Amino acid sequence: MTGPAAVRAVLFDRDDTLIEDVPYNGDPEKVRPMPGAREALRLLRGHGIRTGVVSNQSGVGRGLLTEEDVRRVNARVDALLGPFEVWAHCPHVPEDGCGCRKPAPGLIVEAARRLGVPPEACVVIGDIGSDMGAARAAGARGVLVPTARTLPGEVAAAPYVCPDLLGAVRHVLGDGSGRRS
Repeated sequence: MTGPAAVRAVLFDRDDTLIEDVPYNGDPEKVRPMPGAREALRLLRGHGIRTGVVSNQSGVGRGLLTEEDVRRVNARVDALLGPFEVWAHCPHVPEDGCGCRKPAPGLIVEAARRLGVPPEACVVIGDIGSDMGAARAAGARGVLVPTARTLPGEVAAAPYVCPDLLGAVRHVLGDGSGRRS
């Protein structure tokens, strides 16, 4: 990363990046921020860096969630950590072959467009390889924050790896704490 001057927006994966993952969560009361999330977002906003969320929500396509469920959970995240300037989610299942489901670039490109910044001025922070793949496909930069479900190969392939969300944001801001994999 080259510090905040080159970064105009940070796009976060939602589940297991900003909030604890509850599979197919449609209940706002189950939303719990990840450790360091509030401080990380405070730092970004203090530097004037725009924020958004890009999230695969296949539970909609599987019939386990409704669009309204996703909006209610996102509103709870906004209430706890936001406001985020843009929300973009993919409701499709992997078999749909859409252009928005990460690792495809669609969510990143759409969020960047809605923020009025080029994808190249965005950093995507996420917890799995599809987040990094979407960043790469869109021309954005990626920072991986591994969790228990992150595969070793995803860590090895990530452009940058940080141990936690706050460390990832500090890395984006130019403190050099991330490591290339």
